[in-house]
Amino acid sequence: MRAWHRRGPLARLLWPLSLLFRSLSAARRVLYRGGWLASVRLPVPVIVVGNIYVGGTGKTPLVIWLVQALRAAGYRPGVISRGYGGREAAPRPVRADASVSMVGDEPLLISERSGAPVMVGRQRAAAAQALLAAHPEVNVIVADDGLQHYALARDIEIMLFDERGVGNGWLLPAGPLREPALRRRDFTVVNAAVTPPSVGAPAGAPIYRMQLVGVVAECLVDRAQRMPLTPQLYVPAMDDDGVARHASRVVAAAGIGNPGRFFDMLRATGLIFDQMPLPDHYSFADDPFTGETADIILITEKDAVKCSRHPTLKSDPRLWVVPVTARIDEALAEHILEKLRGHPIA
Repeated sequence: MRAWHRRGPLARLLWPLSLLFRSLSAARRVLYRGGWLASVRLPVPVIVVGNIYVGGTGKTPLVIWLVQALRAAGYRPGVISRGYGGREAAPRPVRADASVSMVGDEPLLISERSGAPVMVGRQRAAAAQALLAAHPEVNVIVADDGLQHYALARDIEIMLFDERGVGNGWLLPAGPLREPALRRRDFTVVNAAVTPPSVGAPAGAPIYRMQLVGVVAECLVDRAQRMPLTPQLYVPAMDDDGVARHASRVVAAAGIGNPGRFFDMLRATGLIFDQMPLPDHYSFADDPFTGETADIILITEKDAVKCSRHPTLKSDPRLWVVPVTARIDEALAEHILEKLRGHPIA
């Protein structure tokens, strides 16, 4: 929403409501911290990965990176999530054959990429308890989103921003923030090439840079079939002379919170393509590529979770998935581990 990026007439009109929202949000935090509202404390550490900016900032790749970093350090992590669009309120394990409508697209992607046990549920504390009951080997829980879900006590909070920073700096509905920009947290991560000037960390704490990198595309029909992302892509089928044909038209489609980020990453490879932004968490109940003349259609991993379950899209040879990997300053993993082990942050 453009009005959230400047303090224009519409934002100023809504500003009194944002003051009310801020007061209610602050009162809620006080009630939890004072013990008037109960928080569930689990027998294992809890790390919350979230954001205060409404919409997607890149939490899923960060969660996957964190799970891998914890496992490399000898921990046995599990993941909980609300599961966007999930139908059931009760905790539900995320299995490979689960439907997107039941557990959500992001939990499925986290499960596929990380290999960690994942549990979804509207009440994160209940989901975490169910996860520990089903997987007693888990000794640290990563919460995908939920900074504002104070009913679950946490040991570490990681707040993620992207290139939009804090927008106009105001809370909903006058701005894009759920909580004040300088809200307390343990670590601040920015998913952008350059840290926006509006992003700050409390008490001068460091800000860690995250970069999402994708260098190959995988055919949705057969993920073992890959091609590098270069200025020229080639259609896998050979022409009459047995030579791979250069794709005359490439389309990039993205049904994520910030499609521009996906397009910018592809553009950085020198690739020329047409953009097809789709709504966040696009269901793919209908085939958006019907009548599309592209030779190659590049899609995100989150969209691939749904396309691979669609009766027509799962066999469309034009669809190629672009896996992304989060590259983050190694110091962040070291400091998270130090905090988990009870040592002071250097």
